[in-house]
Formats: sequence, C-alpha cells, structure tokens
Amino acid sequence: MNLFTGEASDEYFGGEVPQTVRRLFDEAAGAPPQRIEALLWTAHASAPECLPVYYLLYKFHAGRRQFDLAERAASKGIAVAARQAGLAADWREVQPGAADFAVNGPARFWLFSLKALAFICLRSGRSDEARALVAHIGRLDPTHGLGDEVIASLLAGSGGSSAR
Repeated sequence: MNLFTGEASDEYFGGEVPQTVRRLFDEAAGAPPQRIEALLWTAHASAPECLPVYYLLYKFHAGRRQFDLAERAASKGIAVAARQAGLAADWREVQPGAADFAVNGPARFWLFSLKALAFICLRSGRSDEARALVAHIGRLDPTHGLGDEVIASLLAGSGGSSAR
C-alpha cells in the first residue's frame, strides 16, 4: 500500500525494499501520523541503505510542514544515493555526465532528492539555497525530466528569478 496515495502497490520510488521494511511500510499505511513517523524512522534504522525509506520520510515530513525533519531525511537520502551511485559527497561537485540521471536507480533518486531539498529550502524561506539547487539540477538534467521547472516557477514568483 502506498502511504500517500492509498493505492495497492509493491513498488516504491528509489528501488527495492527489504521484507522487514515492507512490513513497516504496510503497518504505517492508514496509521495515525505519530505512528507513521515512528515506523518510518524505525525503517530507516533497520535499513539505512534503503532509498525508498528516505523518500517516504521527506514526503511525510514535508507534507506535515516539518521542514527541519524533511530536510534531515532528504539530506541523508542524498548522501546514501551519492555513495550508491558513485557521486561526489558534495552535490555542488557533481558535474553533467557524472551519471545517467535518466535511468531509474541511485543517481536518479539522488537528483530527484536534490529537487525535494530545493522545495524544502524554498518552503523554509531559504530561496537562495533553493535557487542554487535548481540551477545545478538544471545543469545536470537539461531536459527537465524531473519537473524542476515547477520549483523554478515558484522561485520566480517568490521575488527572484531562477538561475536558469
């Protein structure tokens, strides 16, 4: 069960999910928010290399406007995905061609999570950080296959242009 759509699904964004984590996700579906949070952080503790855990954590916390926790989860997910994809630890050092960001896997998850981090920064009132992230995403994904133009539009509407 997808925690956010309620649809039955065995697939999670970010890759494979160990059975122990899947059970935690299943238990979280339909649970009250405090229980969901506890189950997701338990999943993180039991499988820190499992990328879908980070996706669910940052989506959950951002949806509840808990941007500090959403940022923590996104940053952790970015670090794990970078290691798995063989990317530099600092997102600013990753250059076009460092990985195939169009193919599902850790590199695409990394780039998507950078987009999530840009959104979190924007919603946290840190437009300059969001703008820097969006500009870098645009260099790495010039076809805008991840939908970063939405955040660029939000940035433009917040009193500044995106750095595209």
